[in-house]
Amino acid sequence: MIKRLFDATLSGVGLLLSLPLWIVIPAAIKLEDGGPVFFPQARVGLGGRVFKALKFRSMVTDADRRFGPMQARENDPRITRIGHVLRKTSLDELPQLWNVVRGEMSLVGPRPPIPYEVEAYELWHRKRLDMKPGLTGLWQVSGRNRLPFEEMVRLDLFYIENWSLLLDIKIILRTGFVMLSGEGH
Repeated sequence: MIKRLFDATLSGVGLLLSLPLWIVIPAAIKLEDGGPVFFPQARVGLGGRVFKALKFRSMVTDADRRFGPMQARENDPRITRIGHVLRKTSLDELPQLWNVVRGEMSLVGPRPPIPYEVEAYELWHRKRLDMKPGLTGLWQVSGRNRLPFEEMVRLDLFYIENWSLLLDIKIILRTGFVMLSGEGH
């Protein structure tokens, strides 16, 4: 209950403080190629429930159709100019504050996996679904995509087993530094 109150309060404040970005970012995306502003993506949350995680669109319209499905990589031709900035600063994930307000996500928690990833999980990986997924988390501030999958899972499980409000605050503060340093991917 404390975590939910913390999430609702901080995400509400975050939405208010980021209001100017909610004007500038959609305008920049629309000006670049006229496509949709948001990219809703199916993700798996608490207990295996699927929800639509919101992001600002950072790739060209119809990227999968034009390039085929592929893992994001450095110098990815699917990413727009504004998309590079959004990803580097992690601002593409700003709309997920709405997922937090709606109770589908938490500010801090395990990374929300894509359904096909969950299908490939080993049994011990499924423990990641025992807590609401987070907008940020321990693995995101401990190496991000540079970490092997098994290490990401270990960090998520460590977080679940050791959750505290103080740990959430530390991770949120570290997330701010990661965003300001431009270490996003």
